[in-house]
Amino acid sequence: MPDPLTHPLTHEHFLQQAVDLAVANVAAGGGPFGALVVRDGEVLATGQNRVTRDLDPTAHAEVVAIRAACREVGDFSLAGCVLYASCEPCPLCLASALWARVDRVAFAADRDDAARGGFDDRAFYDLFDTPREQWETPVAPLVLEGSFAPFDAWLAKADRTQY
Repeated sequence: MPDPLTHPLTHEHFLQQAVDLAVANVAAGGGPFGALVVRDGEVLATGQNRVTRDLDPTAHAEVVAIRAACREVGDFSLAGCVLYASCEPCPLCLASALWARVDRVAFAADRDDAARGGFDDRAFYDLFDTPREQWETPVAPLVLEGSFAPFDAWLAKADRTQY
C-alpha cells in the first residue's frame, strides 16, 4: 500500500480541506473543527463539529468523520487511512482514531492554539494523569455478582466478530 503522505495530493492539501471545513462550520453556527478521512488519496468522509447543533457531546469533527468513513467502507477498521484534523485531536477523538485503527493522524493547529481559541483540552489531559480517587467526577467500579456475564456471552459466541 502506498504511503498516503506521498500521494500526489499532499498532506497540506488535505489539512487545508480540514481547516476549510472548520471555518465553514463556524459560519454555519458550529464549532471551529473539521476533519476528513483519506485512503489512497481519496476522501472517504468529512466531519465538522456538531456538538451544539446535535446536542451530542461526542459529535466532534473527527468522530463524525470516522463514523461516516466506517459506514462508507462497511467496516469498523479504517486501516490504510489517514485522519486529517484542523486541530490536534482531544482525548475522545484520539481514542476514536486509535480504535478505528487509522494508520496516521495529522493535524494543523495544536492544543495550545485551541486553548488560545477558547477550547482548552488540557484539563482532560491533566485529569488522565491524576489518580482517579482525586477526580471531581467519581469513576469507580461497583461490586455486582455476575458482572462478567456479558464477556461470558461474548466468549461463548462462536460467530463473534473479532476486533
